[in-house]
Amino acid sequence: AQLEQYQKAIEIYEQVGANTMDNPLLKYSAKEYFFKASLCHFIIDELNAKIAVEKYEEMFPAFSDSRECKLLKKLLEAHEEQNSEAFTEAVKEFDSISRLDQWHTTLLLRIKKTIQGDEGDLK
Repeated sequence: AQLEQYQKAIEIYEQVGANTMDNPLLKYSAKEYFFKASLCHFIIDELNAKIAVEKYEEMFPAFSDSRECKLLKKLLEAHEEQNSEAFTEAVKEFDSISRLDQWHTTLLLRIKKTIQGDEGDLK
């Protein structure tokens, strides 16, 4: 995904997420794969991301209650409103509990840059 091959990354994350959600030992990691796939969708298109999040919630109901899903919904709302401050605040709030790694931060910055006139960073 960092090589900007988002469609290929989405396919891989969706496949791995679907495989892990059926395994009792791995099902808790499925939300992470769906989160990553959603971020890749978001970079391509906001509407794409909305549809993907809804699809993942249907496929894996536990995703709906996850912090990752709640973050995605806040980010989608902030992006729709072109509100870079709300976007940054949502990321900060999530990051204060679960540290975002370099991969997530890179993608989130790319998404944030699509908000009109935003030049800032995430923190």
